[in-house]
Amino acid sequence: MRAYVGLGGNLGDREATLRAAVQLLDAEPGITVVAVSSFVETEPWGYADQAWFLNGVCAIETELGPRDLLGRLLAVERRLGRIRGDGPRFGPRNVDLDLLVHGDLVVDEPGLQVPHPRLAERRFALAPLAEIAPELVVPGHGPVADLLAGVE
Repeated sequence: MRAYVGLGGNLGDREATLRAAVQLLDAEPGITVVAVSSFVETEPWGYADQAWFLNGVCAIETELGPRDLLGRLLAVERRLGRIRGDGPRFGPRNVDLDLLVHGDLVVDEPGLQVPHPRLAERRFALAPLAEIAPELVVPGHGPVADLLAGVE
C-alpha cells in the first residue's frame, strides 16, 4: 500500500537529518521508499519563536498497517535523537515524521488519525506532497492539488 510521510526539522543540520530519516525508513522491514520530494524551507507554524523548518514528503510502499507504521516512524525519530514531549507543542525539533496518508484509509483512534488531521491546513506538507503525488486524492478531503490551492 502507498503511504506518505511528512518530514521536517529545524535544529542542527536539517537536510542531513531528513536524509538520514529517509535512509532509516527505507532500511525498515516492510517499508520501501519510492519517492522523496524536494526539501523546502518554511516558516514555523503554531509556535513562532524558533528557527525556520526544512520540510519534505516521502512516498513509501508498505505492508504495515497505520498503527505499526506510526510506531516505526516514532522509532526512527528516537534513533535520530528526538524526544517527544520535550519542549513546547509545535516547538523546535531536530526531526518530525508525520504519517500524512495511508492508502485510502481513514483512521480516528486515540493517538492515531489518518489522514493527518491538519494536513489540509499545512502548505509545508501539501506542496511537497503535490510535487511527488499530484494526482493523489486525500481520503475525506479531496485532491491534493485542490487542497494546496485552498491554502495559497
